[in-house]
Amino acid sequence: MRRAILLICWLVTDMALFIAAYALAYFLRVGFILSTDFPIGPYLQTVIIITPLWVAVMLQLGIFRLTRVQSEKRNIAHILFSAVLGLALFSLAYYFLHDKFFSRLLLIYAGILSFIFTTIWHLAFDQWQRQMLRRMPPAYPLLVIGTNREAERFIKLLEERRSPFRPVAVLDSQGSPLKELAGVPVLGKLNKLEEVIKSKKPTHLIQCASLEHTINLMSVCRQHGMTYLLLPSVLGAVVGSSERIEGRPVILVKDRWF
Repeated sequence: MRRAILLICWLVTDMALFIAAYALAYFLRVGFILSTDFPIGPYLQTVIIITPLWVAVMLQLGIFRLTRVQSEKRNIAHILFSAVLGLALFSLAYYFLHDKFFSRLLLIYAGILSFIFTTIWHLAFDQWQRQMLRRMPPAYPLLVIGTNREAERFIKLLEERRSPFRPVAVLDSQGSPLKELAGVPVLGKLNKLEEVIKSKKPTHLIQCASLEHTINLMSVCRQHGMTYLLLPSVLGAVVGSSERIEGRPVILVKDRWF
């Protein structure tokens, strides 16, 4: 419920800001008056019509994922792309609905303002929604497999960045004398996996060690509707990324650009 409410609020505020950006662009170009040469009514009507399409583009790009880091360069580039596409949609819609347009400069204002408004709001909303998602009980409880250094670094990174993913328990295949890892309780071996899943109800599981248990862990995740994650270091890879080859997901590790 918390995630649904946050997403709905995000969508509604984004649509309001998109319309506000175009309205402000109109007044910056025409002046803070209601022009008879270029009436605001048909202009705003067109903006309202294309706003759901603009939101649909952003949804398709994954910009509204609650777990996505909004300050990433890739995300900013996606917002820029959606602003440009929104501008193109507006231009086409206005041309087909009202035949002619008043000013090309207005389009430039609208594109720039929609990009700035959306970017600033997404950066601010990201900080707020992270706090909401991390409140107990967390919206994205994370089960960590492994007690090695990589697992510890990963947990500390999540805490430092105030990630929506909040580790709630750690399990180790061989057992560990540690009672906690970076502040997260170590609850025993993998034979307690089902018990921990029932009690902690994690939405995600990340494997930081024990490569030999990968198939079993993936199977458990499928059974319980959890998302399975894997650190590249488990495969001996320092850096990796998710790619697709002919539609099949793969982990890509490369040391050259081409």
